[in-house]
Amino acid sequence: MPVIAYAENASDTTTPAASITEAAQPENNMPETPADVAAAPADSTKTESGLAWKVLQAGTGDEKPTAADAVTVHYSGWTTDGEMFDSSVSRGEPTSFPLGQVIAGWTEGLQLMVVGEKRRFWIPEDLAYGPVVPDSGRPGGMLCFDVELLAIKEAAKPPADADKTAGGVAYKIIKEGSGEKPGADHVVTFHFTAKTMEGETVQDTRKDPSPPSMPLDKLPPVLAEILVEMNTGEQRQAWLPEPQAPGGFVVADLELVSFKQAPAAPEVPEDVAEVPADAQKTDSGLAFKVLSEGKGEEKPKATDTVKVHYSGWTTDGEMFDSSVTRGEPTQFPLNGVIKGWTEGVQLMVAGEKRRFWIPADLAYGPAVPGSGRPGGLLVFDIELLEIVR
Repeated sequence: MPVIAYAENASDTTTPAASITEAAQPENNMPETPADVAAAPADSTKTESGLAWKVLQAGTGDEKPTAADAVTVHYSGWTTDGEMFDSSVSRGEPTSFPLGQVIAGWTEGLQLMVVGEKRRFWIPEDLAYGPVVPDSGRPGGMLCFDVELLAIKEAAKPPADADKTAGGVAYKIIKEGSGEKPGADHVVTFHFTAKTMEGETVQDTRKDPSPPSMPLDKLPPVLAEILVEMNTGEQRQAWLPEPQAPGGFVVADLELVSFKQAPAAPEVPEDVAEVPADAQKTDSGLAFKVLSEGKGEEKPKATDTVKVHYSGWTTDGEMFDSSVTRGEPTQFPLNGVIKGWTEGVQLMVAGEKRRFWIPADLAYGPAVPGSGRPGGLLVFDIELLEIVR
């Protein structure tokens, strides 16, 4: 498996990139370890990010790939002690991939190259796979790569006749709607079908029991920018910029089903920062307090489906999610959520409301900056509305 597959969110390397069969095959199938593998030499060029490089072989033409394009390359990679951990050259077959789906050092470095060019890169760990982690199965620390750019396949682009929002998001109206448009303080209910630029469907809410509802200000800005311009019943096709998607765009088929005023956000609990002394705690470390009593004695099992209202906060008081602000309860299989929810909701009866303090190991793990998910100890207010079965 080529080394680029180590990269987070990297896709399979079978993406077609160009006429691979016409690419010149290297005569020597075992590259020599570079003499300067241990560190970038003084005569190398360094970018602002810390990526260092030297041109080993000039290319032809002026065309350079963008992060949205796919490329075909030959490459070899070494750790600073001279160990070659991967090489398309030794396999005798070049590899192809979308440039936006590999490690940051490759995405940046290959955009500097033209076809036929060969460069040596010294990629710092923060642009590669991170520090050395024993037994992780991936190379760590600074890495050295020799990369030859064989071909570029330009990514498909939104159609030239598409309209654009004020922010530059391309779209076409498929079906006109009627009535007013939602405002920033509204909850929108919509259908969303997401496809790659090659037409592969990656998400389709029309297969779900009901369309999703979300406050406009909680949606990704490019998606909100489209929906805020739509009338009820309107359908649009939009090309949403997404660097990690093949081609650099997600093709979204959107239908605005309805919208309504967003309910007021729940107040931040006074005891959100830590587990209070009067909270009960289970053997797992899950802590809770009953906020309002329910009725009956029946409690859900882990295999049941439940309907709830909930709000969640980090310990600094930031609310990261809430069905209350969406104005719609949510329904899910109890064994398909985080462990703290699976355990905690099984303690409840219908109509009951509890506050849970869920430790990181029963939630989403420790806080990781830039991960896009809440981390550490989390606080949830959960009201069990119904055991659906």
